[in-house]
This record gives sequence, C-alpha cells and structure tokens, in this order.
Amino acid sequence: MKSFIHEVLKNLDSSYKSLSDLTFILPSKRAGSYLLKELSLVSDKNLFAPTIYSIEEFTEEISGLQSIDNTISLFEFFEAYKRITPQNEQEDFETFISWAQSLIYDFNEIDRYLIDYKPFFDYLSDIQDINHWYLKEEKTDLIKRYLEFWKRLPEYYREFQDRLINKDQGYQGLIYRKAAENIEDYIAQTNTQHIFIGFNALNASEQLILQKLLESKKAEVYWDLDEVFYKDQEHAASMYIRDYLEWDFYKEHGYEHFSNHYSENKNIELIGVPKNIGQAKYLGEILTGLTREQLENTAVVLGEEELLLPVLNSLPSEINELNITMGFPVKNAPLNSFFEAVFKVHSNNQPELYYKDVIAIINHPSINSILEPFATKLIEKINSDNLVYLRFNEIAASFSEEKKKIISALFKPKNNSVQFFIEECHLIIQNLKTYLKETDDKLALEFLYHFHLIFNKLDNLTQQYPHLKTIKSLYDFYREMVGTETLDFQGRPFQGLQLMGMLESRALDFETVIITSLNEGVLPAGKSDNSFIPYDLKKEYKLPTYREKDAVYTYHFYRLMQRAKNVYLLYNTESEGLNSGEKSRFITQLEIEKQSEHNIKNRLVSPRVPTPEIKLREVKKTPEIIEKLKSLASSGFSPSALTTYIRNPLDFYYQYVLGIRDQEEVEETVAFNTLGTVVHNCLETLYKPFEGQQITEEIIKSFISQSDQQIKLEFERSYSKIPLEKGKNLLIYEVAKRYLHNFLNFELDRLREGKEIEIIQIEKDLKVLFPVEELPFSVYLRGKVDRFEKLNGIPVIIDYKTGKVESYNLNLENWSDITKDYDNYSKSFQVLTYASLIALEKGIKFPAEAGIVSFKNLKSGLLKFEKKVPGTRKKESLIHGETLELFQLELKKLIMEICNPEIPFVEKEIKKSYGSF
Repeated sequence: MKSFIHEVLKNLDSSYKSLSDLTFILPSKRAGSYLLKELSLVSDKNLFAPTIYSIEEFTEEISGLQSIDNTISLFEFFEAYKRITPQNEQEDFETFISWAQSLIYDFNEIDRYLIDYKPFFDYLSDIQDINHWYLKEEKTDLIKRYLEFWKRLPEYYREFQDRLINKDQGYQGLIYRKAAENIEDYIAQTNTQHIFIGFNALNASEQLILQKLLESKKAEVYWDLDEVFYKDQEHAASMYIRDYLEWDFYKEHGYEHFSNHYSENKNIELIGVPKNIGQAKYLGEILTGLTREQLENTAVVLGEEELLLPVLNSLPSEINELNITMGFPVKNAPLNSFFEAVFKVHSNNQPELYYKDVIAIINHPSINSILEPFATKLIEKINSDNLVYLRFNEIAASFSEEKKKIISALFKPKNNSVQFFIEECHLIIQNLKTYLKETDDKLALEFLYHFHLIFNKLDNLTQQYPHLKTIKSLYDFYREMVGTETLDFQGRPFQGLQLMGMLESRALDFETVIITSLNEGVLPAGKSDNSFIPYDLKKEYKLPTYREKDAVYTYHFYRLMQRAKNVYLLYNTESEGLNSGEKSRFITQLEIEKQSEHNIKNRLVSPRVPTPEIKLREVKKTPEIIEKLKSLASSGFSPSALTTYIRNPLDFYYQYVLGIRDQEEVEETVAFNTLGTVVHNCLETLYKPFEGQQITEEIIKSFISQSDQQIKLEFERSYSKIPLEKGKNLLIYEVAKRYLHNFLNFELDRLREGKEIEIIQIEKDLKVLFPVEELPFSVYLRGKVDRFEKLNGIPVIIDYKTGKVESYNLNLENWSDITKDYDNYSKSFQVLTYASLIALEKGIKFPAEAGIVSFKNLKSGLLKFEKKVPGTRKKESLIHGETLELFQLELKKLIMEICNPEIPFVEKEIKKSYGSF
C-alpha cells in the first residue's frame, strides 16, 4: 500500500529538482513527521530536510503573533472587560468566567471566518432585544443592563484584540485573521513554493491564504479525496473539497489528483460489542489474530479518550512495539482525585471540616502511606466519637510532630488566601516527591511532575493577574489546566502498532484500521453548543454549525478507509446507561451503500459469562468452635443471637463465634437503631423510679411535661456529636418526640379506661439457667426485658419496637415453625424467650401475656402473642405453663442444634424480602 503522502512526494520528486527547497504545510505535526519518513523512501539522493509546518505554525509565522492558551485569554479578556465596563456594573471574576469562556469561543469563530464584527454584533444585539420584548414601554434596570451588555460586545472585542496585538500575542482565531491580512506582504517577500497536503475543512482565513498563494503561483494543494466521493454530489465526505474546487484558480487550471482506492476490495467488519470495556477486550482479540507485519501497518483509532487505559490493559503480550499518539490525560491520574479532594476541603472556607472530606484525603492512596499509622487512628476516632465535623486542631492532635507540617498543608484553614494555598500545595508535592523517590515509583513521579508544572502555572498567573481572590475560583482554573495537560508516551513513532484519536489520523494511511465507539454522539459527536450565536445567525454568516462538524468527521472516517484493506468498526450495543447510544450513522450509511467491491460482515459479540454453581457455604464445627459455643452458653444466649442463627447460621458464626461485627461508622444521620435506643432510654429514665408502684394519670401527665426535655437530654448524652438542628436529623429528632408523646397518651387512654397498671420492673438485664439435660455443660439464657407490668392483675411482658409491627407477626400455628421461619415468627420467638426469662427468673406461675408495642402502629395497642387453638379458628393470647413448655421444647432443640459438633454452620439461602424496619 502506498500512502497518500508517498504518492504526493513521488509526484513532486518528478516535478521539482530538489524537494529541499519546498515548504510543506500539513494538518498536524504528526503528519509532518510521516512526511519526513516517506521522503527518505521516495528520494534516492542525499538532501536537506525541507521546511515543514503544521497549519497552526504556518499562520503564526505569517501573522507574527504568538499563540496563547485559553487560560491567558480569559485573564486578558477580563482586563479588557474592566476597562470598558463602568465600575458599578462590573462583575467579579468568578461570575465573569461563567460566560466569558463561551464569548471567547465566539470571538475565535468570528476571526477565523473573517467576519466584520461591527454589523455582526449589532445583528446579535438586535436579536437579544427582540427575545426580551415585552408590553411595557419602560424597561427594568435588569433588562437595561442585559441589553447594554450586548451592545458593548464590539467594544469588548476591539479592546481585547488591541491588548493582545500590543503584546504580539493572539488566540487562534486572531492569529488566523492577522495571517489573512498579512498574506499579500508574505507573498511579496517569499520565493518559496508551498505544498499543502491533506486538508479538508478550511475556515475562511485558510481559504483566503491558499487562494492567494495559488493565484501567485507559489503554492500547490493536494486534496486527499477519492473519485467515488467527488462524483457523489450528496456525499458529506466531499462537501468541503467540492466547494474549494469551485475557486477561480481551479476553474482555470482544473484538478486531476483524485485517488481511486476506495473502490478496491476491502474486508469490513461491523462489530457490535456491549459496553466500552467489551470493545477494549474484543479489540485485543482482533490484534491477537494479526501477524507482526500486519501490526506494523495497523492503526487503532479511539473514538473516546477514556478507552485508552482499558485498551492498553487489553493488548496481547505479543505486541512488543507500540506508538501512542494521544497523550494520557492527567485528569485521569490518581493524583488528580487527591488534589480535587484538597481543593474541596478549602473551597468552602469553613473553620470545621466535613469528616468525609477529611477521610477522602488521609485515605487516598497517593498520601496514605506517608500518614500511616496515624491516619487509621484518626479514622477510628472519627467513627468511635461520631465526629461529623472536625476542626484543624482535632485533626493535628492525632498525628506525630514530624507529620504536623504536611497535615497543616492539607487541613489548616487557608482563609481564602490563594497564594498561601498554592504554597502549601507545593509543600505537599515536595513531600510526595521524597516518598516516591524512596519507593522508586517512576510513573507516579512523572504524574507528580505534571502537577508541579500546573501549580507553577497557577502561581505565575496569580502573580501576574490579581483576579483570583478565592480558592474556589482558583479551582476552576486548576480544572481547566488539568483537563488539557497530557502525559506523553515515548516510543518509536513509526514502528509497531499505532494508537491514536480520530484527528491524529489526518493525512495518514494504514492497511488495517480499527475504529472504536462508533455510536451517535461520539462519532459523529452530534450537537454541542457552547456559543452565544444562534443557529440562524451562524447560517447567515456561513459559520460552521453541528452539520458542518458532522461532515468533518464523515470525511475523516471515509478517508481512513480509502487505502485500508481490512477495517474493523466497533460500536456499543447497549442503548442505556453511560457511554451508550444507537450505532453511528456512518455504519448505517456503509450498510446502505453496499459497495460491491467490499466484503461487509455484521457481527454481534457478547462476552462468555459462565454460570456459577450456586453452592451454600458451610463451616464445620472444630473443637475450638465447640469451646467458643460452650463459652457463649455459659455467658447466655440472647434472643438476638438465637434469631440470628434462625435467620442464617453463617451470620451467627461470624458475629458470635468469630466476633466479627459491622465496622463502626460515623452516624451522620440518626440511624433507626439509634432512634430506638433514645426512645428506650427515655422510657427507662421516666419509669424506673416507679418500679413496684401503680401508675396514675398524674404520673403520666408529669412524664408528658418532661418528655421533650428528656428526648433532648438523651440525644445530647449519647449522640451529642450528631447535629440535630437541620435536615433529616431534625425530622428524626421531632419523630422521637412524637413517638414518646404518642406512647404516653396511649398510657393515659389505658388508665382512663379504668385499667390498673402496676410496674414490676423496667429494662432489667436477666440471666437464667436453662436446663438442657442432653448437653454436658450448662446453658444460660440472657436478655433485657423492656417492661414487665401487671395489667388488671395479669402479668404482661412488653417489648418496645420503634419500627412497624403488625398483629400477624405475633400469630403462631405450628410450634415446629417458630425456630425455622425467621421472617414470619422471629417476633413471636423473641417475646416467648422474654416470657421464659421472666418465668425462670421470677418463678412466676403463668398464665401471663406477652407482646409488642409498635410505635409506628400504636393505634393497634399492645400486639399480643397469639397461638391458634387446634381444631378451631380461635386464637389464645394467654400464655399458660403448657405454652411455655412447648416453646421451651423447641428452644432446646435449637440450642442443641447450635451446640451439636456434627451439624455444621450452613449458609441459608436468603429470600429477598421487602418488609418494613
């Protein structure tokens, strides 16, 4: 395969005595590098390398202006804005940058397309006036200021340009305009022949420059367009070049250098793969099937830069040579998320720091190793003390003296001092550099160097332009810089597999082409409007719209396939979620065109997902486990432990045998169990002094008067670190007060109905011997009974629940189910266990009642345990001695199963349930 650049050089070699005297202009620097490579193959004579420019370098040469980046443009534009706008109407810098970015983009387009700015901005101002038309003749001050802004645009534009030109600087559009203005002088001063290669979508400035050079016979232009597309008047790939061939120069001289490669036989595979990672993995499979010679002439074109890392991780090990044209975005480096966290901590300028922001920094892999073991201790303190907000002194106290300096840099309040913040970031970078040198992490050091450069640029900007007054505004520019900074890969540019983005492929040709992410919204990119200029105004002044931008991508897509023999086009088949969408119109167009010379195959690929064998885990009981179970039996099995076993024996093993509990975390929002504890503790405090006494209406009324204060005290005593003044916590705090009020009113209603209530005991820890004769060791039951009372002389055991419980949760039909079905009978099991504790501890003769008071279902009153009477539809709520004997029989079986060495702890398959708390 002969590349387009090779064909052009071959043609020039036969037309000119020496290629060294020519000046070549190409779309990109990379294309210029390929030209030098091809030049060595075309010419058999020794020669000096010719002058080679990218189009941006060439326009800089003609204009005499130096290009500046977007950040400098914003600062310079702000200076122009302040000079033109009356002081009482000026916005601060943070507000300014929210709209200035789009306006600079529009200035850039206006200049690149050589538009007379005065009538253009007058037109735009009139459009805005019409858009805000309303019936009242008198305009409000806001509308006046708004319309005045649009009228000032010509002044902003002129002042901005003058500032830059006086410094011999320019943004891209201004450089193009000045180059177009200077082209006549440039032509008069040069005798060099200019060769333009591989251009397609030219702006008005570039068109003027090329036409002037062509007319002066000091240029040749080689358009890379296949005859198939030129003949098809409707094909978007030839839209631009067809227009250029209507120039007066071509009407007189014609153009004959069309290629005819697209019609050659090609193997094209259209491959649908689910998700981006799937594309990366399948791309690796395609490359595995290529020979070393094929890989030397293969290009992988990534539609999305986010695919770079997955693709690199998916490349087969056989690939020894790889050249990556696109740089790795520094914003994707782990260090970026670290500095983002540091910015977040200080952007709010608050004396207290949110615990999650603190943990995000000290736990970050980039710095955690430097701060250990003190970082872990601080996290444990945050969790144990429930610290939602922390002051700097609290953080610093957890670290040693040698760590205090970096902790100060990370967390000490910066009081919105931009300069101080940058200095502290440099200190952090120095500490990281020292550590990474010790660990010899070269890649991390390379990333760190780029962040060092970014903060140096920010430092220079803040000293040159004193507009960044807050850390938040500094953060905006940090994100701007880190978004454009890339880590360049080093390699041999012309050897091995070539990995690039779509725009890097300009003027380059390969035998095998693999393009990823061919989905609508990616290739082509679709509508993305970051402009103040309406669509109709763009059409009127022949500015590019999304339609023209789509045509650009169409050209690049088809041009890549012109000389290729094997083409693999990958797209995401998933229509939902991130990075998804329908397949690209380019694929649909290929399917419709159905060139007879092309062998087009459609394929859908899905990953092979093995079906795992579902096997319930089990743990056999070793002698050590049996000893632990004996210890548990000696200390006492609680209702919670027993119901945990019923729910899932493996959970019982983890929690009670191994002692593994859920990690303690900060309770930022009051949890449901916390709410329950607060209400329980309040009731204990109120009722405890009246044990052994009969409750009266006066006592309950005194409780009601104390209840709000008691709830407040309980929250302060146990959970003082939880802020209760706003948000969800305030609602939960009010719910706690409402629960207590409702319960006390429920008590009043019972008393007014004439019921006699005697408190026997409140919240008492009980531990009793439970006879299990079959076991060679003693077994105890233990538990804390919320309330034991006598109601009209009948003993009643009450368990409080702040969640919702219904009466059917306490109904029982068959005794054998009570230790088998957790979902339906766990509440019955608990109250009967409490009844057994009372019976065994007090020696009380039953009958008695046991039940639950549900604070979410108080209207139902005391929800009593009820057993269905065999052979009838009746239910018995009184618990007799026989009832307890039957329950205790099942309880013994359960405990014997737990302690049986032959029965392992087997995981129970949990069915998904949607019960309430």
